[in-house]
Amino acid sequence: MRTQPRALLAACVVVLDGEGRLLLLRYGPGQPGAGQWWMPGGMLDHGEDPWTAARREMREETGIELGPAPVLIGVDHRVDVLGTGPVLDCVFYGGTLPDDARTAVRLSPEHDRYGWFAPADLPGPPLAAGPQTLTALYEAALSATVVCLREGTPWR
Repeated sequence: MRTQPRALLAACVVVLDGEGRLLLLRYGPGQPGAGQWWMPGGMLDHGEDPWTAARREMREETGIELGPAPVLIGVDHRVDVLGTGPVLDCVFYGGTLPDDARTAVRLSPEHDRYGWFAPADLPGPPLAAGPQTLTALYEAALSATVVCLREGTPWR
Protein backbone atom coordinates (compact mmCIF):
# COMPACT_ATOMS: atom_id res chain seq x y z
CA MET A 1 0.00 0.00 0.00
CA ARG A 2 2.80 2.42 0.79
CA THR A 3 4.07 2.22 -2.77
CA GLN A 4 0.68 3.05 -4.28
CA PRO A 5 0.26 6.51 -5.78
CA ARG A 6 -1.52 9.08 -3.65
CA ALA A 7 -3.77 11.78 -5.02
CA LEU A 8 -6.10 14.37 -3.55
CA LEU A 9 -9.73 14.37 -4.62
CA ALA A 10 -11.69 17.50 -5.46
CA ALA A 11 -15.21 18.17 -6.71
CA CYS A 12 -16.46 20.98 -8.95
CA VAL A 13 -19.86 21.98 -10.27
CA VAL A 14 -20.99 23.20 -13.67
CA VAL A 15 -24.23 25.16 -13.39
CA LEU A 16 -25.95 27.13 -16.13
CA ASP A 17 -28.44 29.94 -16.25
CA GLY A 18 -31.50 30.09 -18.53
CA GLU A 19 -29.34 31.53 -21.31
CA GLY A 20 -26.90 28.60 -21.17
CA ARG A 21 -24.11 30.56 -19.48
CA LEU A 22 -21.65 29.06 -16.96
CA LEU A 23 -21.32 30.35 -13.41
CA LEU A 24 -17.71 31.20 -12.61
CA LEU A 25 -16.24 32.61 -9.40
CA ARG A 26 -13.10 34.72 -9.04
CA TYR A 27 -10.68 33.98 -6.20
CA GLY A 28 -10.18 37.04 -4.03
CA PRO A 29 -6.96 38.70 -2.80
CA GLY A 30 -4.88 36.58 -0.46
CA GLN A 31 -6.30 33.31 -1.82
CA PRO A 32 -4.31 30.71 -3.74
CA GLY A 33 -5.04 31.55 -7.36
CA ALA A 34 -6.11 35.13 -6.52
CA GLY A 35 -7.67 36.81 -9.54
CA GLN A 36 -8.36 33.54 -11.34
CA TRP A 37 -11.86 32.48 -12.40
CA TRP A 38 -13.17 28.94 -11.93
CA MET A 39 -16.20 26.83 -11.17
CA PRO A 40 -17.54 26.42 -7.64
CA GLY A 41 -15.75 23.53 -5.97
CA GLY A 42 -12.92 22.39 -3.77
CA MET A 43 -11.22 19.56 -1.95
CA LEU A 44 -13.13 16.79 -0.23
CA ASP A 45 -13.29 16.72 3.55
CA HIS A 46 -12.19 13.54 5.34
CA GLY A 47 -14.75 10.77 4.70
CA GLU A 48 -16.76 12.88 2.25
CA ASP A 49 -17.85 11.52 -1.13
CA PRO A 50 -17.38 13.68 -4.27
CA TRP A 51 -21.08 14.55 -4.79
CA THR A 52 -21.54 15.57 -1.16
CA ALA A 53 -18.41 17.73 -1.46
CA ALA A 54 -19.70 19.33 -4.67
CA ARG A 55 -23.02 20.21 -3.03
CA ARG A 56 -21.25 21.54 0.10
CA GLU A 57 -18.80 23.64 -1.89
CA MET A 58 -21.62 25.06 -4.03
CA ARG A 59 -23.57 26.02 -0.90
CA GLU A 60 -20.50 27.48 0.86
CA GLU A 61 -19.19 29.41 -2.14
CA THR A 62 -22.47 30.67 -3.65
CA GLY A 63 -25.29 30.10 -1.15
CA ILE A 64 -27.06 27.96 -3.78
CA GLU A 65 -28.43 24.56 -2.79
CA LEU A 66 -28.21 21.83 -5.43
CA GLY A 67 -30.63 18.96 -5.81
CA PRO A 68 -29.91 15.48 -4.49
CA ALA A 69 -29.16 13.63 -7.76
CA PRO A 70 -25.52 13.62 -8.89
CA VAL A 71 -24.73 13.86 -12.59
CA LEU A 72 -21.03 13.16 -13.16
CA ILE A 73 -19.85 14.81 -16.38
CA GLY A 74 -16.08 14.74 -16.07
CA VAL A 75 -12.92 13.60 -14.35
CA ASP A 76 -9.70 15.58 -14.68
CA HIS A 77 -6.29 14.29 -13.61
CA ARG A 78 -3.87 17.09 -12.74
CA VAL A 79 -0.28 16.13 -11.96
CA ASP A 80 0.42 18.88 -9.44
CA VAL A 81 -1.85 21.56 -8.01
CA LEU A 82 -0.16 24.38 -6.10
CA GLY A 83 2.57 22.03 -4.92
CA THR A 84 0.17 19.53 -3.31
CA GLY A 85 0.82 16.74 -5.81
CA PRO A 86 -1.70 14.93 -8.02
CA VAL A 87 -5.39 15.87 -7.86
CA LEU A 88 -8.39 14.13 -9.39
CA ASP A 89 -11.28 16.51 -10.02
CA CYS A 90 -14.76 15.02 -10.19
CA VAL A 91 -16.96 17.45 -12.10
CA PHE A 92 -20.74 17.36 -11.70
CA TYR A 93 -23.51 19.04 -13.62
CA GLY A 94 -25.73 20.94 -11.21
CA GLY A 95 -28.36 21.78 -13.82
CA THR A 96 -29.88 25.00 -15.07
CA LEU A 97 -30.66 27.39 -12.25
CA PRO A 98 -33.87 29.41 -12.14
CA ASP A 99 -33.62 33.06 -13.19
CA ASP A 100 -33.76 34.33 -9.60
CA ALA A 101 -30.66 32.30 -8.70
CA ARG A 102 -28.56 34.38 -11.11
CA THR A 103 -28.74 37.35 -8.77
CA ALA A 104 -29.01 35.39 -5.52
CA VAL A 105 -25.36 34.30 -5.45
CA ARG A 106 -23.84 34.96 -2.01
CA LEU A 107 -20.08 34.75 -2.32
CA SER A 108 -17.87 33.21 0.34
CA PRO A 109 -14.91 35.22 1.70
CA GLU A 110 -12.73 33.15 -0.63
CA HIS A 111 -14.17 34.89 -3.73
CA ASP A 112 -14.62 38.52 -4.70
CA ARG A 113 -16.69 38.30 -7.90
CA TYR A 114 -18.94 36.02 -9.86
CA GLY A 115 -20.18 36.07 -13.42
CA TRP A 116 -22.23 34.16 -15.96
CA PHE A 117 -20.26 33.41 -19.14
CA ALA A 118 -21.07 31.84 -22.49
CA PRO A 119 -18.31 29.48 -23.65
CA ALA A 120 -17.46 31.91 -26.46
CA ASP A 121 -17.17 34.79 -23.96
CA LEU A 122 -15.10 33.26 -21.14
CA PRO A 123 -13.11 35.80 -19.15
CA GLY A 124 -9.62 36.16 -20.53
CA PRO A 125 -6.68 35.10 -18.50
CA PRO A 126 -6.61 34.32 -15.82
CA LEU A 127 -8.76 31.21 -15.82
CA ALA A 128 -7.67 28.55 -13.33
CA ALA A 129 -7.40 26.20 -16.34
CA GLY A 130 -7.68 26.70 -20.07
CA PRO A 131 -10.89 27.51 -21.92
CA GLN A 132 -10.74 24.06 -23.54
CA THR A 133 -11.45 22.54 -20.13
CA LEU A 134 -14.59 24.60 -19.54
CA THR A 135 -15.73 24.08 -23.13
CA ALA A 136 -15.35 20.29 -22.84
CA LEU A 137 -17.25 20.24 -19.54
CA TYR A 138 -19.96 22.54 -20.92
CA GLU A 139 -20.44 20.21 -23.91
CA ALA A 140 -20.54 17.17 -21.59
CA ALA A 141 -23.22 18.85 -19.47
CA LEU A 142 -25.37 19.63 -22.51
CA SER A 143 -24.98 16.17 -24.05
CA ALA A 144 -25.25 14.20 -20.77
CA THR A 145 -21.93 12.50 -21.44
CA VAL A 146 -18.77 12.08 -19.39
CA VAL A 147 -15.44 13.50 -20.48
CA CYS A 148 -12.05 12.31 -19.25
CA LEU A 149 -9.46 15.08 -19.01
CA ARG A 150 -5.74 15.10 -18.42
CA GLU A 151 -4.46 18.50 -17.24
CA GLY A 152 -7.72 19.96 -18.53
CA THR A 153 -7.39 18.54 -22.02
CA PRO A 154 -9.89 15.90 -23.18
CA TRP A 155 -8.45 12.48 -23.98
CA ARG A 156 -9.34 11.62 -27.53
